[in-house]
Amino acid sequence: MLFIGKYNNLTIERVTSVGMFLSDVEGEEVLLPNQYLTDEMNVDDNIRVFVYLDSEDRPVATTETPKIIRNEFAFLEVKDVSEHGAFMDWGLIKDLFVPFREQSVPMEIGDWHVVFLYLDQKSSRLIASTKIDRFLENDRLTVAEGDEVDLLVWLKTDLGYNVIVNQYHKGLIYGNEVFKDLKIGDSLKGYVKKIRPENKLDISLQKASGEQIEPSIQSILDELKKAGGFLNLSDGSSPEDIYKTFGISKKVFKKAIGGLYKQGKIRIAVEGIYLISED
Repeated sequence: MLFIGKYNNLTIERVTSVGMFLSDVEGEEVLLPNQYLTDEMNVDDNIRVFVYLDSEDRPVATTETPKIIRNEFAFLEVKDVSEHGAFMDWGLIKDLFVPFREQSVPMEIGDWHVVFLYLDQKSSRLIASTKIDRFLENDRLTVAEGDEVDLLVWLKTDLGYNVIVNQYHKGLIYGNEVFKDLKIGDSLKGYVKKIRPENKLDISLQKASGEQIEPSIQSILDELKKAGGFLNLSDGSSPEDIYKTFGISKKVFKKAIGGLYKQGKIRIAVEGIYLISED
């Protein structure tokens, strides 16, 4: 069967005036219109295409790359609003529909929103939704503490930032642990810091501090050498300034310079740190 809203590996069956007809292993066919054909495509070739619904809700194939696929999340722009709902740019000719019932806040042209794409069972149409919570699953976790994960920032709260973890789970980055500009829609890497009761995920943008000490020590030494032996950062510096320079937390920075001090390689002063020995 054809997988609507997803990539399909299909076989080129025949060529017509409107394009090539592709089929799956069960013989179900879909049209790949002329505008997507290339000279390298031949009958019996197997090609990878994205299948969605055209303006008449008929399955159609494309070689274009959508910005979102079914059962996943993405950050998209609103292109138009009508009496039926909103339409978003997802990289294809036909815009992605978001009915009013799936809008957590009314959409306006030019707005950007994190949305989830699903196949509506009643209408058999691909629909996007901004009601993110109901599409996230934490009952059965597929991650463990310490795992590196892919993140999509979707909501700022009083505690910090809610993030989508690996396109599947809900996680939280605490605001007091963020030392860089973070915006809704940002995609980035992170780490599972802690799994709390009810499978709530605490996420960090940095590895556990123990894993960062050695690389941070070398990074600080390298920066000191490049700066001529002095850096105006010390254990009294702000977390933001430390993160801006080294991409690490103040806790890791203090442990790293403490280690360098014990090794006799630096001197720590109020105004900053001085390089004493490069050995």
